[in-house]
Amino acid sequence: MEMVLRCLLLGAMAVLYITSRVHQRCRPVAARLLPLRYNQASMSSTSQAVTRTPAEVVRMAPVSQAGNGICYSVMGEVTTAVADLERMINAVPRTIGAALNRKAYYFVPLTLNMGDDTMIADRYDVQLSDSAVCHRNQTLGDSQCVFISTRLMEDSFAIAFEFFINVGHNFVERAGVSQEFADLVWKQVDEKARGETSLDAYELRKVATTAGPEAEKAKHEYLLAAFADAIAVYTLSLYLDVDYQDLRERDYPLLAPNALAERLRKINELFPANPGFEFAVYHRRRQ
Repeated sequence: MEMVLRCLLLGAMAVLYITSRVHQRCRPVAARLLPLRYNQASMSSTSQAVTRTPAEVVRMAPVSQAGNGICYSVMGEVTTAVADLERMINAVPRTIGAALNRKAYYFVPLTLNMGDDTMIADRYDVQLSDSAVCHRNQTLGDSQCVFISTRLMEDSFAIAFEFFINVGHNFVERAGVSQEFADLVWKQVDEKARGETSLDAYELRKVATTAGPEAEKAKHEYLLAAFADAIAVYTLSLYLDVDYQDLRERDYPLLAPNALAERLRKINELFPANPGFEFAVYHRRRQ
C-alpha cells in the first residue's frame, strides 16, 4: 500500500508526494486517523485514576526491545493497538535506534506535571487533564525514560508524531548534526528558502542570519533543530500517510516543500529505511 505525505507547493500548481511502502497489510488512513475512543466508563467514574511515580512505573511495566534497538513499554489503559505501536516503533531506522541505548519510551495514558514532580495516571481522568503534558523525560539511574501521554492526543497521527519528535531530538542530543545535512540546510538558508520545520528552527534561523553576537551560537542550535525536525518528519512518513499541511502552525510558515524534499532525501541517504519500509519522493502536477 502506498503511504503518501502530500505537500501543496506554494506558488505552483504541483503536489509533492513523499511515499513509504510498508510490506504488510495496513488499514486505510481514514480509519487510522479517527479520534481515539476513550473508555467512557473510565471517564465518567467518580473515582480518580491511580497515579504512580515514574520509578514505580518503570518497576511495574516490563520493557521490550524492537529489532531496531528501540526499548519501549506500555502501561495502563492505552487505546492504541499494540500492533500499531510496534509498527510505529519499528519504523525508526536501525542506525538511529542503535544510538538510543539506555533510553526507553513508555506509552502511558497521562503524564502529569505536578509542580516539581512527574506522575503517571493509569487511565484517562478528566479531573487530571489540566495537569497533563504531552511527554516528560526522566532520568532514573543510568537510564533515560520518556513518558508519552497517549490519551492526551486526539488521534494516532498525533501519538506517532509525538514519538518521532522525541526520537529525533533524542538522537540529535546523542549524535549531533550531520555535516552533510548542515551544509544542505545552510545552502537553503543562503538561497532564502521560505519557512521552517518548527517554531524553534524558525526563530533560531532569524537570529543565525543576523550580524549579532549570538549568530554563531544560534546557527549551531538552528542546525540541530532542523536535523531533529527532518528526522521526525522522515520517520513519520515511513509509518503512515501524512498531509504535509496538517503539520502547519499559526506561528510560522512551513518550509517550502521542495526544500523539505531535499532535506528528507538527505535524511534517507544517512538513515536508510529498515527492511519492509521504502521511501520515495514524487512530484505530480495538480489536475
